[in-house]
Amino acid sequence: MIKAVIIDDEPINIINLQRLLQQYCPTVLVVQTATSADEGAEVIRRQQPDLVFLDIQMPDKSGLDLLKSLPAPEFELILVTAYDQYGIQAVKFSAIDYLLKPVNVEELQTAVEKAGIRIIEKQQHQRLHNLLHLLRQGPQRDEHRLALPSLKETRFVYTKEIIRCESSNSYTTFHLDNGEKLIVSVSIYEYDEMLTPYGFIRCHQSHLVNSRFVKSMVKESGGYLLLHDGTQIPVSRYKKDFVRNALL
Repeated sequence: MIKAVIIDDEPINIINLQRLLQQYCPTVLVVQTATSADEGAEVIRRQQPDLVFLDIQMPDKSGLDLLKSLPAPEFELILVTAYDQYGIQAVKFSAIDYLLKPVNVEELQTAVEKAGIRIIEKQQHQRLHNLLHLLRQGPQRDEHRLALPSLKETRFVYTKEIIRCESSNSYTTFHLDNGEKLIVSVSIYEYDEMLTPYGFIRCHQSHLVNSRFVKSMVKESGGYLLLHDGTQIPVSRYKKDFVRNALL
């Protein structure tokens, strides 16, 4: 899914574009909209979208003013306007495409397809950068990042931020130290070997725990790990000695 934001001072234009995207571009998920440049800048900072549909001609500040105000935009851009004279400026801002209102469906689909290709290329580049960093630096617990793919995005999370991983069938839930939960459609088995060098312990068939968050190993109730946040993680009977040694 492509995480997108629409910025246009006319609400009816936003509604129409949302309808076209839902009907003809199902890979695009509009997470938020804005009706002014200032509001749009705040939405972009908050949502960190992959793609922005931006109207150029708006009251007070134009879409181009908004672009100039952003320090280092990382999103793909599709400019949407009723004014053809802005086409050259759109090219200067390296817009992925430039659409005139009323929006043509085929042109919209082509623009979204181009944006999707660029977004995938960025993600692949980031994954390669992550791999090269790991190969050059070795298993440094506080610096390595893990790529966690979901329907909406690929998140890059430092191993030190992961409290634990919990398996449910073919899905794995990552519990982060900020309270966030990330669900990926990858089995926990694939992360076991990957995270072990960074202090993670496979204490149970369904649980992988970051040892830095373990407070104690409790013997009662069959045995479990007590984490600093109060969470109790079961320890398999045959893994008790292994877990105890790993925590020393």
